[in-house]
Amino acid sequence: MKQLMIFGHPSRESFCNALADEYCAGAIESGSELRRIDLGELSFDPVLHQGYAGNQPLEPDLAMARESILWADHLVFLYPTWWAAPPALMKAFVERVFLPGFAFQYKKGAKVVSWDKLLCNRSARVISTMDSPPLYYRMVAGDPGYKMMKDIMHFCGVRPVARSYFGSVKMSAPEKRRKWLREIRRLGGLA
Repeated sequence: MKQLMIFGHPSRESFCNALADEYCAGAIESGSELRRIDLGELSFDPVLHQGYAGNQPLEPDLAMARESILWADHLVFLYPTWWAAPPALMKAFVERVFLPGFAFQYKKGAKVVSWDKLLCNRSARVISTMDSPPLYYRMVAGDPGYKMMKDIMHFCGVRPVARSYFGSVKMSAPEKRRKWLREIRRLGGLA
């Protein structure tokens, strides 16, 4: 399997990064081919200035990201949950990369809005750290970050979209974090 890790924490000095490293190690150990994109190291304008009305050229880092997405069988989005959703960096990346003509294409002349899904035959996993307990996030907050990512992926033809949460990170003991690191390494080998 060809896996692409899209890491959305801007800092390499985070527990989130330790999880990403372990996932990648598990994927490689299982025989997967792996590429990793660290969004914090990319250089791109996060604003889609004219929405879908204009043609904003892709920066080289985003062109490389697109090539990696097309290469991959399985996309892994790993990020911290901030304010109930992915960081702005992840959202900006998605808005700049998953555009019409690449990820989907609206059908012209249709009487109702319809589109072709251009990224079929791929699966995905959303992995997030959070300071709230995952059960609270899903049951009380309504799981908004996963819903957003899943809806975007389904719109483009990527399915299934699994999820894994690690939290409460802020309140976790060292042994709990070690357990999570073992668990995510195992996940990397299962995709």
